[in-house]
Amino acid sequence: MFGTKILEERKSKFNGNLRVVRSFALGTYIQADGLTQSGGIVESIWKDTLHRVRNLNHKIRNVLILGLGGGTVANLIRKKWPEAKITGVDIDPIIVELGEKYLGLDRDGIEMKIGDAPQIIKQFKNKRFDLIIVDLYNGDKFPAKFESSNFLSFARGGLANGGIVIFNRLFYKEKKAEALEFGKKLQQSFSKVEYFYPHVNIMFICGD
Repeated sequence: MFGTKILEERKSKFNGNLRVVRSFALGTYIQADGLTQSGGIVESIWKDTLHRVRNLNHKIRNVLILGLGGGTVANLIRKKWPEAKITGVDIDPIIVELGEKYLGLDRDGIEMKIGDAPQIIKQFKNKRFDLIIVDLYNGDKFPAKFESSNFLSFARGGLANGGIVIFNRLFYKEKKAEALEFGKKLQQSFSKVEYFYPHVNIMFICGD
């Protein structure tokens, strides 16, 4: 494609073929098996979503990001809430490394944990967060274990008073039905569930 350059390609056992791309229109972004995971259109999606959260006027002091990826969400949160303490979790050290190298992901500003989220979140059972981001994809697959009642209970129980948890789901073709079914589960776990539609994704903004 005109104006597009591949900066690096890596193989990940978690995300398949990772590719760092720079384009005139979208800047630098990371793709996993052809789907943009960090930077590019993903940055626009999260900008719109976090702007919506900011308009809700909640205080954001402690943030947990499950699915840190290349750090797009962490970088945006740092700009919007400079004093917030951010903890980022990801199972894939390669995509995190690429985020540091190409997308400005700064380890000094984030408590970073590499590993499987269900195991790592056990460390947080006594912590409460004002904002939890759930962006847990392997390529274009949202693992079923993050739809379980146990995980949803963790997400709800991990919120501080007035806190918000945001679930990011793809929303195209067969993904639409999957996401809407997930929305029904969320309505059984949270008293407030807002459906927010940035671009080709759906964001479930949940709280009590």
